[in-house]
Amino acid sequence: MKQTPDSPLGAFLRARRAQLTPRECGLPEADTPRRVAGLRREEVARLAAISVDYYTRLEQGRVRASGPVLATLVRALRLDDDQKTYLYELAGRSGARPRRRRPAQQVRPAVRRLLDQLTGTPALVLGRRLDILAWNQAAVALYTDFAAVPADRRNYVYLLFTDPVVRELHLSWEHDARDAVAALRMAAAAEPDDPELTRLVGTLTIQDADFRTWWAEHHVTGAGDGTKHYRHRLVGDLTLDCDTWTSPDGSGQRLMTLTAETGTTSHDTLRILNSWTARRPGTPRTEDLTR
Repeated sequence: MKQTPDSPLGAFLRARRAQLTPRECGLPEADTPRRVAGLRREEVARLAAISVDYYTRLEQGRVRASGPVLATLVRALRLDDDQKTYLYELAGRSGARPRRRRPAQQVRPAVRRLLDQLTGTPALVLGRRLDILAWNQAAVALYTDFAAVPADRRNYVYLLFTDPVVRELHLSWEHDARDAVAALRMAAAAEPDDPELTRLVGTLTIQDADFRTWWAEHHVTGAGDGTKHYRHRLVGDLTLDCDTWTSPDGSGQRLMTLTAETGTTSHDTLRILNSWTARRPGTPRTEDLTR
């Protein structure tokens, strides 16, 4: 399908070339000052061995990129694996089956049981838009009472930007928030027509200047692991390993866990936090989104 003039593909190409310099791409520096940051269209075209006119039309959404052209752009723009996947998704060359209407996001009973059995490990089930579909009591102790959050706002990215408790929990908030925006960008490439995702992005774009800036940068990530640094209002500092596993059922759901190595201060602190906030009988532990 032909891209529109304001296509996400064109926006990504413009954003990416603005992030590069001639020097890091092996091009000579120009004698005259640059009016804009990054590479010019002419320089990207030279690096990709395509005509300037063709590249210009590609950015403007007037042509559809072929597989070979996309491959040269990956090299020219020095894209990593996540950015490459994102580029191919935007260009409609991912090889995926035609998209059909997505059913409501439901958490499988086996995953619910797993959450209950991870008694000392904060764990969340994240949906396609990073919606928080389910959680265990340890996650409530670490983050917030998810059951008290309206279902249409129970989204990891939304809470990271708008909930004071969740925001202040993250010692490296800017780093973590940037990563969350990049993960949402990746999700947007796979679900470009999702009205709920469009609503979420629109809301955060209006409410938060940082989100607006970082969303426009088109950074993407599909990273499944990392380290989180927290400062909890009850127990103080924790350094936890964050890992995510994608469900094999094709639902796009991911299990996110936060752990600390046995014998470390963070491991002991997490145990203390869990003991102080042990779930009372009858306390809700999961919630499915039905939209």
